[in-house]
Amino acid sequence: MADKVGIVVTGVSGRMGRTLVGLLADHPQARLSGALERPGHDWVGRDLGTALGGAASGVTVTDDPQGALDGAAALIDFTAPAATVGFAAMAAERGIVHVIGTTGMTDADIAAIGSHADRAVIVRAGNMSLGVNLLVQLTRQVAAALDADYDIEVIEAHHRHKVDAPSGTALMLGEAAAAGRGAALADVADRGRDGITGARTRGAIGFSAIRGGDIVGEHDVMFAADGERIVLRHVASDRSVFARGALKAALWGQGRAPGHYSMLDVLGLS
Repeated sequence: MADKVGIVVTGVSGRMGRTLVGLLADHPQARLSGALERPGHDWVGRDLGTALGGAASGVTVTDDPQGALDGAAALIDFTAPAATVGFAAMAAERGIVHVIGTTGMTDADIAAIGSHADRAVIVRAGNMSLGVNLLVQLTRQVAAALDADYDIEVIEAHHRHKVDAPSGTALMLGEAAAAGRGAALADVADRGRDGITGARTRGAIGFSAIRGGDIVGEHDVMFAADGERIVLRHVASDRSVFARGALKAALWGQGRAPGHYSMLDVLGLS
């Protein structure tokens, strides 16, 4: 146990938190060293195992990130933008790996997080799965091969509880498509259609978001021209694919030089 990498998980009562805790229970290289929840949550002060309905784990759920991070080697963070910005400073102070799966961040949030990259390893991605990151690479390649006669549309679907749209993954795919065409996504994105919008702008990259039920995550990148369509697709049926990727990133970052990395770096695809 002492040789395993100690990892703190945020939001342990949530979907991703529970999945990460489950994977860490039997992981050969890593262990859960801290369990964080928001102040006022009814799990705070309880043993995590009993809070989850099982046997005592010896890890107490806390709302004190400073205490939880002391002695840890990594923090896996799927929370909210404001919380992630705060965690980034704390992780950097301790020189521990900060793995960020939080979405919905602004450019200012990303800049604040990136300001700590000179003294800590930060791995940030809109999606942690291997399949999605391969899809990002394919999207860039296909966009580079096809001209603007092919309209690009990113279509994503998630569960009813997701609070941001487009998803972080959809934006990753849009950025890849724009890069393949030598453009900045901010200059070509079409993120809202309602009413009499007029004809589609040539070269625009459109986004469509679906919310409903318990959909884990589905992403299509469609290249549509007169007479044909090419569709690249990824479907996640189990959120453990994201948790496994986050754990891989936390272990990959151990001993790495400080920097702001992506899952493409972790997977050797950059």
